Amino acid sequence: MSTLFELNEHLRRIVALNFPQPLWITAEVSKINESRGHFYLELVQKGENNDILAQAQAVIWSGEYRQLLYKHGLGLNSVLREGVGLKIQVRPDFHERYGLKLQIVDLDPAFTLGQLDLQRRQTIQTLRDQGLFDKNRSIPLPMVLQRIAVISSETAAGLQDFKRQLEDNNMSYSFELHLFAAMVQGKNSEQEVVAALSLIAQKKDAFDCVVIVRGGGSRLDLSSFDGLELCRAVANLPLPVLSGIGHDVDETVLDLVAHRALKTPTAVAEFILQHNLLFESDVLEATNQVRVFAFNFVKYCALKLEQTIGDARWGARACLQSAGFQLETIAQDIPLRTQQLLQNQHRAIQQAEAYCAALHPENVLKRGFSLTTINGKYVCATSEVNTGDTLETRVRTGTIVSQVSAVQEVTKRAPVENTP
Repeated sequence: MSTLFELNEHLRRIVALNFPQPLWITAEVSKINESRGHFYLELVQKGENNDILAQAQAVIWSGEYRQLLYKHGLGLNSVLREGVGLKIQVRPDFHERYGLKLQIVDLDPAFTLGQLDLQRRQTIQTLRDQGLFDKNRSIPLPMVLQRIAVISSETAAGLQDFKRQLEDNNMSYSFELHLFAAMVQGKNSEQEVVAALSLIAQKKDAFDCVVIVRGGGSRLDLSSFDGLELCRAVANLPLPVLSGIGHDVDETVLDLVAHRALKTPTAVAEFILQHNLLFESDVLEATNQVRVFAFNFVKYCALKLEQTIGDARWGARACLQSAGFQLETIAQDIPLRTQQLLQNQHRAIQQAEAYCAALHPENVLKRGFSLTTINGKYVCATSEVNTGDTLETRVRTGTIVSQVSAVQEVTKRAPVENTP
């Protein structure tokens, strides 16, 4: 029967004999700690469902770290962080007390960058497939950007540059900046920025736009801005997003889906100032156009009024002249027209007199007619006369007195029928 020490010693010899030289492996850093210049890593390999297939402890001793730092430069610190895939050269070491530990003697930063580029391309394709890639750019930018929600770290140098550029503008523009603090580097930066975007979306009516800024850094430092969830949150935000992340040469997926990507935080501030200046210029131009239009319109109205006054003056004079001519014509026509009117009236009177004379009873009697009266009243019907009444009949040469012996009604004649 063997002891645990003997078993572990046997395993150490097997590992030492089978791995005489370091070998290259790929793994993901799930946890990393630094103590006294040594770096202790927990490496994992994940399956398709993100479940852990393998796990091991690794270490970079301080001496090895200095050599790697000399070999790869300061970019080494960007590679050594949680959630990053590594291609590392390790020397397996099994210790009787501490068990298996992988000693890292070299690494390949290009592999990590390649993994990030692959993830970046996948994120872009996913956003295109979901119709989100151009969604935020389709939101119209307000004419004035004044109420600004800023996402950045409180201590970020890029934030200070952004604020200083806005505050020191020579146009006397004022801004309402509301900081939503979030880590812009490290393992939790994506989750914190997404949470900040969620808070801003709930208060969308309080802001004109969203600004995400941070200073420069390595490609790995900016990799959190390539995350799918973060870029999806930016695309779906109901406010236009302005990004100022990194240096002039940096471009993240967030830059691609944002409404406008500027190279630096200072450039974002300058863009906002120029945008507002353009609006002010448009307002001044419109004001000047209104002023010119009003001046020209008043001048036109004055000329039109002067022309109207002149037309009225000449029109009144012409009207008076015409009325004068008409009065002269009427004055000349009055005697003639009066004479004609009197003559016409005289003839009408003569005709009326002739008509009245023809209807005079004396003239009627001369034509053979007679007038019969009873007791001084003219007889017009047989019903007015009775037998024995005395009648006086006046003819042209005198009066005839007679007595009624009988009254006879005149029988009406029957109408003559037309025989066909």
